[in-house]
Amino acid sequence: MTTINDATQAFLAAPPGLLIDGESIPALSGETFESVDPSTEEVIAHLQRARAEDVDAAVRSARRAFEPGSAWRRMTPADRGRVIHRIGDLILENADELAMLEAIDSGKVLSVARSSDVVLTANMFHYMAGWATKTEGHTMPFTMSSPDEYVAYTRSEPVGVVAGIIPWNFPLVMASWKIGPALATGCTIVLKPAEQTPLSALRLGQLVVEAGVPAGVVNILTGYGHEAGAALAAHPGVDKIAFTGSTEVGRLIVGAAVGNLKRVSLELGGKSPNIVFDDADLDIAIPGAAQAIFFHQGQCCNAGSRLFVHRKVYDEVIEGVAEIARGFQVGPVLDPESTMGPLISSEQLERVCGYVRSGQDEGATALTGGNRPQGKGYFLEPTVLADTTGDMKVVREEIFGPVVVAIPFEDPDELVRQANDTPFGLAAGVFTRDLNRAHRTAQLIQAGTVWVNTYGAFDAAIPFGGFKQSGWGREMGREVLDHYIETKSVVIRLS
Repeated sequence: MTTINDATQAFLAAPPGLLIDGESIPALSGETFESVDPSTEEVIAHLQRARAEDVDAAVRSARRAFEPGSAWRRMTPADRGRVIHRIGDLILENADELAMLEAIDSGKVLSVARSSDVVLTANMFHYMAGWATKTEGHTMPFTMSSPDEYVAYTRSEPVGVVAGIIPWNFPLVMASWKIGPALATGCTIVLKPAEQTPLSALRLGQLVVEAGVPAGVVNILTGYGHEAGAALAAHPGVDKIAFTGSTEVGRLIVGAAVGNLKRVSLELGGKSPNIVFDDADLDIAIPGAAQAIFFHQGQCCNAGSRLFVHRKVYDEVIEGVAEIARGFQVGPVLDPESTMGPLISSEQLERVCGYVRSGQDEGATALTGGNRPQGKGYFLEPTVLADTTGDMKVVREEIFGPVVVAIPFEDPDELVRQANDTPFGLAAGVFTRDLNRAHRTAQLIQAGTVWVNTYGAFDAAIPFGGFKQSGWGREMGREVLDHYIETKSVVIRLS
């Protein structure tokens, strides 16, 4: 078993408080809440419990930092880009500590947290650093008069104070998805991490300060969603909400934004189809299908949870996925032998187990998995359900766990209808050797991202977001900046 290093032990023994105006401070109420290791069910830290009064202090700090004449507003775009890039550098310099915090807090296997989450987080800041100098305006002709009478141009200006509210499944990466574009465009931000996984966000806050971001530009509040999160979403001093989480909470966010008509971007849930055609390279498709659903115990909004397989190769594919599932070593995240960690909480474990029971009650067959190992920790065996039909809850609803439903198909047109028969539209996968089929299927599938002969390949340069009830707007890439920018038109009469 890997032991917790000294830096992480010191952090857990005395975790930082709320980050407000560049300082680590206690909650005004003096209250704390517990952070629990899902591998052991043990309390690992006590965090400050922010409430509405702390939210107000953080928003006022962010507002002061955004005012004209502040250190942040006076910073040149080039200097701002260098500071953002420095955050990415510091993340890599502290990679082992961040990975350790992420693993024990979120239930992600340590090796994955180190090779995936930390690297993607640093990549986001490094990528966004380049955009600090490239949020440009344009000149255009004034079409209703002679060319020498008017000059017209646009300016790209930061929208203001951002509320970033993030989920528990990828806390470090999600923090970078909110903080990175906010800083690149010159906004200020109040970040509210999920109460289940606040540790890496607090450590990131320390690195943000170390990188040279002025006080008040980035504020981080730990606490409960129904307290701090709700107060932040409704606060009249917030200009824009960037939310990642469930579709149910996304609806509440929209309602909270009505008061002052905040801008809102939402990256929400999914029930993503993953399609294996009969001509697919099964040496790629089978492990790809397993990776699509079992990565981070299926606790991914984009998880390939509906596996559509052409009937000619159906038996071979689902047995191959089941065999991979049986090979996972489910265990504590710090055990080097573990290849799958726990679910995030007892509530999430019960929720997923309830779906497995529901599927079996409705006639689905568990080819493997569905059982909870004995002992401490919120562990569940990876599960493959066959004999499923489109009216089953396990097929219709987002499970958010290591459970895949397998569905055979023959007719490509009927496949597309079934794949799109969902209120969600976040992601999809297509495995085929036929280039025409790949392009055509990608065109017809209603999803914000379609992966072909791979699944879950992310990069900071590639936009990510959903159709339908999977959200509004995009994260990452050039497109995310539009949510953080106001376009101002300036028209000058010359004569």
